Amino acid sequence: MYIVMLGAPGTGKGTIGKILSKDLNLTHVSTGDIFREQINRKTELGKKIEGYIESGALVPDDVVIETVKTRLLEPDVENGAILDGFPRTAAQAEALKYFLKENKPEAKRVAIELDVPDDEIIRRVVNRLICTNKSCGAIYNKETKPPKEEGICDVCGSKLKKRDDDNKETVTKRLEIYRQNSKDLIDFYRVNNALYSIYPKDVDIAVKDIENFLEEYKSKK
Repeated sequence: MYIVMLGAPGTGKGTIGKILSKDLNLTHVSTGDIFREQINRKTELGKKIEGYIESGALVPDDVVIETVKTRLLEPDVENGAILDGFPRTAAQAEALKYFLKENKPEAKRVAIELDVPDDEIIRRVVNRLICTNKSCGAIYNKETKPPKEEGICDVCGSKLKKRDDDNKETVTKRLEIYRQNSKDLIDFYRVNNALYSIYPKDVDIAVKDIENFLEEYKSKK
């Protein structure tokens, strides 16, 4: 099963996606991680992606689609994956539909929408701290989930940092762009009867509700 995590930046797609990945034994594929790898390697693609990200704009569909298609042909996602950050537009969703139909015709796909108010998203993002150890990647919040020791990850002891683009101006712009593009995307999955929407006020409860839905969805023909 290929599970698409939908929701604006800061809704908790990464956090909930990683929990689902562990519980369901599916690889967590983050578009952001793929992009950051390209940026860190200073590839031509990475330079293009970096320009879009720094301006708060979305990376164009053609660049995103080709990047993700390549990733989905790797062995660790042969039987499914948690897709975090893709698709972000109806065109990307359509591309994923036909890619899976052509390459993995028996696979089911479903979208989970994390629906959180914009003002709460802004509060979450501007207070977000991320572990600098890429193999850990734990996420904290200075207000709602602070680390036990300031600036240090509880899990692995690495330093925590705030991403440069985690500021109110950039987040607000991202939300505007997301709202402009998300309606058709969400409608795409709703029309296909493959959408589950939830307001994840409590992560543990949200994960349980999502997993119950997925179990029922998996049993459908």
